[in-house]
Amino acid sequence: MKISVIIPTFNRADFILRTIDAILKQTVKPDEIIIVDDGSTDDTKSVCSENQAGVEIKYIYQNNQGVSSARNTGIRESKYKWIAFCDSDDIWHKDKLEKQINFHKENPNILISHTDELWKFNNKIIKKKAHQKKPNGYCFKDNLHSCKIGASTLLLNKSILDEVGLFDEKLQACEDYDLWLRILLKYELGLINEELITKTAGHKGQLSFETPMMDTFRIKALEKHLNSKYKIEIQKELLYKLDIIIKGASKHNNYAILEKYTKLYNTISLN
Repeated sequence: MKISVIIPTFNRADFILRTIDAILKQTVKPDEIIIVDDGSTDDTKSVCSENQAGVEIKYIYQNNQGVSSARNTGIRESKYKWIAFCDSDDIWHKDKLEKQINFHKENPNILISHTDELWKFNNKIIKKKAHQKKPNGYCFKDNLHSCKIGASTLLLNKSILDEVGLFDEKLQACEDYDLWLRILLKYELGLINEELITKTAGHKGQLSFETPMMDTFRIKALEKHLNSKYKIEIQKELLYKLDIIIKGASKHNNYAILEKYTKLYNTISLN
């Protein structure tokens, strides 16, 4: 299996070398690493070297367009059939790639897999809750409420993206949730049920902490599937998320948001 690893980054010079080093220390190395610098103004370019440890490292700079655009640029530039993503503040454990490669060799009909994660916030391990258990199989419905697939855990065959499309660059956040739903509507998801990456949190520049009203982006993703075979499940989840937004808008006297999402709520009927 030939594998391209795509690292989108923005002002992460203090983190990215650690991320690259963990990839280069894999027991089975990838065939190329593509770093897509989404308009960094720090020292990211100077700390990213061209070739190390027999792995081709390609650095691409683009004007700031968001993480979806950066990942899509990496996908388009990738040479190989299999693609893995790694955010520039995450750390792969040394046998992450090897275990996923072995999984796909043993399960050739499964074209996408992910792993469990170890989460750290300000260097303290976060205990995950029961509802955060990682899904597998044909699990579209299991992922409706929230994103249960970490981008940095994923390994997929590029043929999937040829069919369902790339990341939606119109979404400021939840772009991964959106793409995973489009994939899971059609494909079986494999799971290596081990913590094979470490996700770090508590520092600046994290979309999940700095983007307000994240559910508005999930709503946009869910609306794409209203005509699917999961119409009822989609409608229920939409009503749940809309109710939260409407109550929050009412509490804070945000009348524009209140009007917009109340109108959408009233267009949805469970049938």
